[in-house]
Amino acid sequence: MIRLVSDNREYLLSPGETLETDLGVLEVPDGVEPGDIVETHLGTEFTAQALRGPDLFTHFDRTGAPMMPRDIGLVMGHTGISDGDRVLDAGTGTGVLSAYLARAGAEVTSYETDPEFADVARENMAMAGVADAVTIRTDDVTQALDTLVAEPPFDCLTLDTADASTVVEQAPQLLVPGGFVAAYVPFVEGTRDVVEAAREAGLQSIETYETIQRTMDVGERGTRPQTAGVGHTGYLVFARR
Repeated sequence: MIRLVSDNREYLLSPGETLETDLGVLEVPDGVEPGDIVETHLGTEFTAQALRGPDLFTHFDRTGAPMMPRDIGLVMGHTGISDGDRVLDAGTGTGVLSAYLARAGAEVTSYETDPEFADVARENMAMAGVADAVTIRTDDVTQALDTLVAEPPFDCLTLDTADASTVVEQAPQLLVPGGFVAAYVPFVEGTRDVVEAAREAGLQSIETYETIQRTMDVGERGTRPQTAGVGHTGYLVFARR
């Protein structure tokens, strides 16, 4: 899959694919590379670009509200997930977080209870080019904990599921020494449950954040925050074994 851009237009197409548009028929060569120029039959030029993380967030097929890029950035920044890490992810959903982690070099095992959601996420991983690095299991992670504890330990647990606190209780058995938990929680009551579970499990460096982002309006008269919305998405809890 490659991104083709012309002025305010963009399309995601595979090499060899053809698309009919009002700007002309766009035929993508089999050997197209980022930076190549592809013309429609009417002469409109499109520049080929490799897919980046924000493109995945925008173009993945969605099965719900995906984690926002700013939250993903905090997860990666606070845990330092990188090449060679093993990550246990619960609550795959659209799969945006799993794709970001895999593109950073991590090996991700992700759990999704809904079979249809899991199938969509697998297709999204293929679009992102990380299908070999992300294993999506259609199962309830809390029912698989006994099996997971017997597997090699993980470097990080990323949790976006209502029963995150149940997984956190088993974090000492699931994580390598120094490994991290990162839980994304939509409601403040769930945040407290995760924090208390982390304390009971003896985890260290427990931190909780509310993520808020304000968009700035830059105009001729001056620059100021937009007046609409406060940009709240959720709460993030981090802890370390």
